[in-house]
Amino acid sequence: MRRSYKFLIRPTGRQAAALTACLDDHRTLYNAALEHRRTAYAKAGVSVGYGDQSADLKHIRADDPDGQGRWSFSSQQATLRRLDKAFRAFFDRVKAGRTPGFPRFKGRGWFDTVQWPKDGDGCRWDSQPDHPAATFVRLQGVGHVRVHRHRPVKGRVKTIAVKREGSRWYVVLSCDDVPAQPLPATGAVAGIDMGVASLATTSDGHHIDNQRHLAACADRLASAQRELARKKRGSKRRRKAVARVAALHAKVRRQRVDGAHKAALALVRDYDVIVHEDLRITNMTRSASGTIDAPGRNVAAKSGLNRSILDAGWGMFLTILAHKAESAGRELIAVNPASTSRTCSRCGHVAKENRLTQAAFACTACGHTAHADVNAAINILRAGLALRAAAQAA
Repeated sequence: MRRSYKFLIRPTGRQAAALTACLDDHRTLYNAALEHRRTAYAKAGVSVGYGDQSADLKHIRADDPDGQGRWSFSSQQATLRRLDKAFRAFFDRVKAGRTPGFPRFKGRGWFDTVQWPKDGDGCRWDSQPDHPAATFVRLQGVGHVRVHRHRPVKGRVKTIAVKREGSRWYVVLSCDDVPAQPLPATGAVAGIDMGVASLATTSDGHHIDNQRHLAACADRLASAQRELARKKRGSKRRRKAVARVAALHAKVRRQRVDGAHKAALALVRDYDVIVHEDLRITNMTRSASGTIDAPGRNVAAKSGLNRSILDAGWGMFLTILAHKAESAGRELIAVNPASTSRTCSRCGHVAKENRLTQAAFACTACGHTAHADVNAAINILRAGLALRAAAQAA
C-alpha cells in the first residue's frame, strides 16, 4: 500500500530562516510561472505548458545563483507541476460545466509546502542513520534538520515534502510498498450512523462521543478574532494577532484529527464489516436558500447546523476510517442514506412522523420504539449487507 507519514521537525533558528526563504522563493517561482502563462496567452495567444517552463529553469537558476539557484532543481520542477495541475483542473471544470476558478497568485499565507519528488534528489530521509538518538532529514540549501519521529517509517520513501503550519514545521513522507497490518477476524458487523449529538452510533447501540472541539475553543477564538479586527492592517501587532488566530484553529484541527484516528481505530478493531452512509457533506452544509432581500426561513438554525457538522469532521473521519480499514483488512461499505432515519428497523414502515425528536424514534405502524440513531444504524447495516450479498452473487 501507499501511505503518508507526517512528523514534526525541529529546525534551528538559521534552518528556520532558510526554510522560510525556500518557501518564499518557490512561491515567487509559482507566481512568475503563472504570470508567464497569462501574459503569453493574452499578448500572443500562445499556451505555455510545463515542458516550456521547466526548460527555462536552467536559465533562471543561472541568473539568480543566490536565490533560485540555491534550491533543488527537482523541487522547483515539482512547484511548476503544481501550477500545471491547477491549470488542468481548471480546464476539467470548464469542460464539465462547473464553476471553473482560474488559478490565482499565491500570497504569503497561501503557499506553505515544498515537495522533493524523489528521496536522494535534493533531499535525504534519515540522513544520519548512525546517530544514536535522533533522526534527521537533509534538505538542499537548509542542511540536516532534526525530526521528531514518533513512530517507525515502513515501506520505501518516495517523496518528501516540508510544510509550515503556523509556527511549526513538518516533514511529510509518501511511502510505497507499505506492508498491510491485518487484524484477527472478530466475526462482527456493524452499521454506523453519523450525527452531531454523537459523532457516530453503531447498530449495536454504541455511541462515539462528538467532542465539539471548535465549540470548546469558541470563546478564546472569538476573543482572538475581536483583537485581530481592531489591529491596523500591515502592522506588526496585526501579524501577531493573525498568528494567534491561526494557532487556535490549528490546535482545534489537531484535536479533531486525533479524535478521528482513535474512533476509527476502535471501530476497525471491533468489526470485520463496517457499513456507513455515503454522505454528500458539501451539499449538506450549503447556506440556506434565499437572497439578501428575502433570506428565507431558519437561516440562523441552518448556519448553526452547518457549523456543527463541520466541527464534527464527518468527511475526515470517514477518510481515516477507510485508510485504517484497508490496512487492517476490514471491509467498508458505503450506502445511500436516503430515508434510513425515517424507516422502522422492525417492520420497514417509512414515514416522516416516525422520527419524533432528534433522539426518539417511534413507528406509527407497529409501535416500535428505539433510539433514532440506533434505528438508523440498523437500517444502514441491512442495506450494506444487501449490497454485499448482491455483489457476491454477481
